Amino acid sequence: MGALEKTLKVIAVAVLLFVVFIIASASIATQDIIYGIIFSAAVAVVVADLLIAKHTKPYNVKRWFWTITYAFYYFIVAEYRAHSDVIKRILHPRMPIKPGIVRVPFHVNTDYAIVTIANSITNTPGTVVVDLDTKRKYFYVHWINVKAPDEKTTFENISKMFEYFAKRIFD
Repeated sequence: MGALEKTLKVIAVAVLLFVVFIIASASIATQDIIYGIIFSAAVAVVVADLLIAKHTKPYNVKRWFWTITYAFYYFIVAEYRAHSDVIKRILHPRMPIKPGIVRVPFHVNTDYAIVTIANSITNTPGTVVVDLDTKRKYFYVHWINVKAPDEKTTFENISKMFEYFAKRIFD
């Protein structure tokens, strides 16, 4: 790998780490910015090759568009729907739940895409990924209200939209 590729990877990781640092510190004081730049750059030099396989991926404008679109979808649409559904079930006098573990297929190839889908499913109320079969490409998900155990229904109801975005961002 050439110096340019390594530099591009380090810059991409350092910028991301710096943004996370500033958000986490909730400060834009001069000393915090300086510390953030130093620590972000130092960590990026060490981990850039582990986090980024292809140096051009972080600079792809389409990927950033899909990442931002996914963030809006996830935090505004998916989370709202899931929380509303769980709240209705909790407040309902008979608590209408039909829990079970279902097999949900996935059709992505990269580890990042698989983890993104699994985290999205788990962080959405009412579903938790309890196991993963990468050879046969299945998530095993505990679902608060199993509508039907068939793979088409589970995919449509649990992971279809998450996979739609993960493919565009990572595959």
